[in-house]
Parts: sequence; C-alpha cells; structure tokens
Amino acid sequence: MKLAYWMYAGPAHIGTLRIASSFKNVHAIMHAPLGDDYFNVMRSMLERERDFTPVTASIVDRNVLARGSQEKVVDNIVRKDKEEQPDLIVLTPTCTSSILQEDLANFVQRASLDSASDVLLADVNHYRVNELQAADRTLQQIVQFYIAKARKQGTLPEGKTEKPSVNIIGMTTLGFHNNHDCRELRTLMAQLGIEVNLVMPEGALVTQIKDMGRAWFNLVPYREVGPLTAEYLKEELGMPYVDITPMGIVETARCIRAIQTVLNEQGAEVNYDAFIDEQTRFVSQAAWFSRSIDCQNLTGKKAVVFGDSTHAAAMVKILAREMGIHVVLAGTYCKYDAEWFAAEVGEYCDEILVSEDNGEIGDRIAQLEPAAIFGTQMERHVGKRLDIPCGVIAAPIHIQNFPVGYRPFMGYEGANQIVDLVYNSFTLGMEDHLLEFFGGHDTKEILTKTMSADAAVEAGLGWSADGLAELQKIPGFVRGKVKRNTEKFAREQGVASITAEVLYAAKEAVGA
Repeated sequence: MKLAYWMYAGPAHIGTLRIASSFKNVHAIMHAPLGDDYFNVMRSMLERERDFTPVTASIVDRNVLARGSQEKVVDNIVRKDKEEQPDLIVLTPTCTSSILQEDLANFVQRASLDSASDVLLADVNHYRVNELQAADRTLQQIVQFYIAKARKQGTLPEGKTEKPSVNIIGMTTLGFHNNHDCRELRTLMAQLGIEVNLVMPEGALVTQIKDMGRAWFNLVPYREVGPLTAEYLKEELGMPYVDITPMGIVETARCIRAIQTVLNEQGAEVNYDAFIDEQTRFVSQAAWFSRSIDCQNLTGKKAVVFGDSTHAAAMVKILAREMGIHVVLAGTYCKYDAEWFAAEVGEYCDEILVSEDNGEIGDRIAQLEPAAIFGTQMERHVGKRLDIPCGVIAAPIHIQNFPVGYRPFMGYEGANQIVDLVYNSFTLGMEDHLLEFFGGHDTKEILTKTMSADAAVEAGLGWSADGLAELQKIPGFVRGKVKRNTEKFAREQGVASITAEVLYAAKEAVGA
C-alpha cells in the first residue's frame, strides 16, 4: 500500500456528493466515520454559497458498530425526509464504511417504506473508482431512475420541442469554472438559435429529468462528468449527443459544426459557417492575438501541460495549433482515460505522461525546465519551487479558481480568457530584461534535474546525512534554489559529498 499525500481526484463518495448537491431539492446521507465528513466544509468554503450544503453525515462509531448501522441510517433518512421534504435522498457509503460490507440496499428499501421522498443508493464501487468516475456514474444512475419511473407511470413526454433545443450535461458544484462555462454555453446556444432545454445537474430538479428527451440533442462539454448519461439517453431515447469540448477557436468551431450536423439530420436546415467566420475573424480577440507580434514572441517556447483529460487535451491543442508554443510534455491524472487522451494530444506534444504521482510529475518538470506550466494547483506549487510560472487550467483547485468575476474557459469568450492566461504566464520582453538587470533571475542551472533532495547522485553528487538535515531546515520556497546553488558550487570545487560544511561554504560564496 502506498501512502497518498496528494490526490488529484478524491475518493468516490466525493463525486457522488457533488452530483447530489448540484441538484435542487436533493439531500445526501453519507454513511461514514468521523474524518470522512469534510465535504460540507470544503464545498461551503470554495463555492461560497449562502445555503447550507444538503449533505448529512450518518456517523459510524463504536456504539453503532455494536448494534448495527441499519437503525441509525434508516432513522436519519426518515428524519431528513420530514425536515427537508426533498424530492430525492441519496445514500452513499465512503471507502472506510464500505469495509463493513453492510447491506445498504436493504437499508434504502426499509427507509423507502416510511419516506415520502424517493430514496436511492449510489451504485459505485468505492474501491475501484475515483471522484470523477463516481460522479459520472451517479448522474447516469439518477437519470436512469427517473426516466424509468416516468415510463412506468406513463408520464414520459413524447416528441421534441418546436425549436431546436439542447440539454447541457456535466455542470456540477466544485467543477473548474463550471458556472462560467455554463453561462458562456447558454450565450453561445442562444446565438445559434438553440433553446436550452435543461442544464444537468447543476440547478436542475430531478422532476425535470423526464423532460430531457424533448431536447434535439445533448451537449457533453466535459469528459469527466456526463458521457455515461449521454450514452444512456442515446440508447434509451435515441438522443444524439455532441462531446467535443468547445475550448479554443478551432475546437469551438468544430463543436458548432458537429451541432449543425446533428440538427440538420433532424430536418433543421441550419448553416453556422457565417457565424463561425464572423466570430473567428472579427469578434474573437483570440484569433487576432494569434497573428499579433505578441503571440509571435511565444513561438517555440517550451510548456508543460497537466490536468484532467478535458482541460489538458484542450490546452495542448490551443498552445500547439493556435499559439505556436512547443508542448514538451502533456499529461493527465485520469488513468482510466489514457487511451483517449493519447489519441487527442499525440501529434501535438513531444511526450505523454499519465500518472497520479505528483512527485513523478514534479521531477519531470524539473528535468524539462519549461518556460511555463499549465496545470493544477499542485503544478503551481511545483512551479513556485522551481521558479517557473504556472497557469491553473484544471482541478484540483484553490479558492482563487472560483473567481467572482466572469472567467469562462469555453466558447469564444473563453478563448479570450485563455489567451490572457497563457500570455501572462510567460516572462517576456521588458519584464525579462528588468529581472536580469536587477538580478532577480535564478540561473536555472539545475544539476540534479529532480525535485527530491537526495537525488543528486544522478549528477555524480551525494548529500551526507548532516547536509540533508541542514537542507531540510531551509524554508521550502527557497530550498530548491539553495539546493541548485550548492550542487553547482560542489561541482566547481570538485566535492563529491555535500556535507553541512559544504552547504555553509556555498552560502558564503554567493553572499547568502
């Protein structure tokens, strides 16, 4: 077993809770021990919403274990049914409580007898899937439940809306700029003359799910949440879907053309070529920027991209195709989606890295020494240690990635925002000159080419125990720079083992 000190995607129950708390009037019961109930705190801090997060923890402790969990879980479900009167209550265990191997399906069946709400057990394998996979599966399960219920009751509407319409699937709480992307996609659909039938699951009622079939097609902008639901609706209701992420000028145009094809196959007779041309040549600042002298200054500069499948793949294409930036490494932590990711980015980058180990990613960045990084908040921390600028393009994210202002990543306005992010992530022109002039640059002569302190052996150097101990006392934000300068000093002096005395001598030599 390997100790995980950083996780790019959380455990399965977090994904289930994200879906449940994205809907309106849905409550989640989390069957978990103390310590697993941090979702409410995390969501309330990051989303900064006025309402309480609709998640209740049914705590598993020694008293519960002694007499069994069923009575407490059922009581909590019935109590929340009476207090909140939700349309749906979702029960989910966590990885820890799953070890108990309890018959939670029976708990749900018992609670349903005394509850006016629908009660559903999140059907995910907590040992085999992560947060993103669980979110995708939970959304599909809820949609399937209510489509089947409507069909059984004879309330499933027939026929399509009079005008072309779309369901936008995959917008969730705690998603990376999801609320901004949703607003931009609504605007884009309106410009194309397409009505938005429903946005799922963020802000939707489960009672509206039966109406999803009235839309002409489904739009799935994210790989992480939505594909399973779109596939189910295609098989069950014959609904086509478009799953091209509209990020950047080229992919936005490709997405619009795919929508045009889907609508015309249903007799709409639309042509969006003029709209795409106008947006690309006269409206979007991103297209103009790609031809400007500022963008030419970025040509050939090296960048590393890492994130979830959706944003990392889209960013690689934007950097390589639209801005002429050399992507030396493209990576994702979505190991289950490795084949799709490799097919999407293979021709636009030098190397592909699929890994959940942020130490491996940090070492590779140190070895490649890119001019900029585009990744998650973890890569941003790596960049700070290496003095390499980083633009955050994907979750996991920090409170600063929930901006109050309008910052979409999708559509034509999203393309403009990405241009700003990319350009501001490089050190260019007068800024570079001033840094050199005032001595602000580190030499970046990284001899060991890794993030770990004990890996200097790769360069023929070794750190003694007292040298390593002294290095660890140095604050983390300057430790990398001190390490590099010390190793450079040791090589110049012909020293093979870096002791505490060598570290002190190196500090004196540079006037530190």
